[in-house]
Amino acid sequence: QVQLVESGGGLVQAGASLRLSCAASGRTFSDYAMGWFRQTPGKEREFVARISTRGDRTYYADSVKGRFTIARDNPKNTAYLQMNSLKPKDTAVYFCASGSRFTAVSDMNRPEKYDYWGQGTQVTVSS
Repeated sequence: QVQLVESGGGLVQAGASLRLSCAASGRTFSDYAMGWFRQTPGKEREFVARISTRGDRTYYADSVKGRFTIARDNPKNTAYLQMNSLKPKDTAVYFCASGSRFTAVSDMNRPEKYDYWGQGTQVTVSS
């Protein structure tokens, strides 16, 4: 049974940093790409970042490029999202997801291309 468990969310002021973690179990972590998405009430889940199986390729939404960094530690079966210079518009529930390494770059921002999801962690940024 595959499980993804996020942690690290919280309430911070604008300009602060947070690091989210996603602990995975149930299948070979290093065989799958990892992604981070976020969602606010009434809106669709939004792509944030993706990292390849070996961590040598990363992709970001324009809205977070230069502020967020995705990483993974395969021996620890954990993915991370370092979030710096947080803004109130970053407020959302953040989800990690696991998906096929063969997903085309043009499709990597589509939630349906990921087959397992965590329960989400709330990030709130106050102004």
